[in-house]
Amino acid sequence: KGLKQRMKEKSKSLQNQTFQQYQFLNINGQRKSLLPIFADTPLQRPPPGAGDCVAPRLLQKAFSSGFKPIALAEFWWGQSPLFEIRKHNFYYPACRGMCEPILRHMLHGMNVADNPLDLIGQEVENNVSSLDIVFEDEFIMAVNKPNEMLSSPGRHQEHSIYTIIKDSYPSATGPLLVHRLDMSTSGVLLIAKDKDSHQILQEQFINRTVKKRYTALLEGLFDNKEEIGTIDLPLALDYLHRPMQKVDYSEGKAARTFYEVVETDLEKKRTRVHFFPETGRTHQLRVHAAHEKGLNLPIVGDDIYGQRDERLHLHADFIEFVHPVTNKTMSLSVKAPF
Repeated sequence: KGLKQRMKEKSKSLQNQTFQQYQFLNINGQRKSLLPIFADTPLQRPPPGAGDCVAPRLLQKAFSSGFKPIALAEFWWGQSPLFEIRKHNFYYPACRGMCEPILRHMLHGMNVADNPLDLIGQEVENNVSSLDIVFEDEFIMAVNKPNEMLSSPGRHQEHSIYTIIKDSYPSATGPLLVHRLDMSTSGVLLIAKDKDSHQILQEQFINRTVKKRYTALLEGLFDNKEEIGTIDLPLALDYLHRPMQKVDYSEGKAARTFYEVVETDLEKKRTRVHFFPETGRTHQLRVHAAHEKGLNLPIVGDDIYGQRDERLHLHADFIEFVHPVTNKTMSLSVKAPF
């Protein structure tokens, strides 16, 4: 074997020995090392730094001392990292890539609350009459998607706009959804009832001839910023902190957003803006709002990049496109509910 291959094997063997030394307790006194804990994850082995975070260490100390944890929360202290979004004194969940598998073992046997992400959207009835239909004809329709409802089925939740439409229009063909909105975002969502209409509308999105506008309420006031401008920050999935996105100049996909300040509330210290996204990356508007190289003002109620509130104050309030059959320009709008 070549020297590089032997070095790689030796390094992996030494790393495995280190992983075996990391033993984590749960409340029942059961111990597990990092290798079996991460065996069922996509990587099937621990990423670098696994086990070194604060939450597992605090729980390990509690269990080894015979204590019963009551509650635990983590917040960021200090300056934000260069590419990720972290705000001083803001609370953040445990990272999915490193801590979640460990905490799944450590919290096993404890009476913990249900994951709120698994309960989202259950209050919306699974029939089309529960949706606010903005426009409909025999070829297309547009609905006002409620916040906290999926556009299409997810890994852990089937209930979505797609499933409601699919059940209510069994003769409809094609992918149905022409575009998507994040689960927490409300607003106009466009649907095609047949394959040809879907293809024509999709081409408009691909060619960026569709005009879209979002209304957002930001936490804070504009200081020394242009009230009309452009944000160019390439985005990529933050694998260890899914579903968070991060700014990545080497591997990220281009993301551009135009913005305009609409109103400033000096009393509540909040700013209402319009966003006009040129691209449609995951969490694009949320990251461009919160990142220090963007507006540095998180959207009110953004529990991923800011702080939780009654809802995410982001709403797709306007869309303009060409009808796939009549060729007429269609302009649809729904006023933001905040």
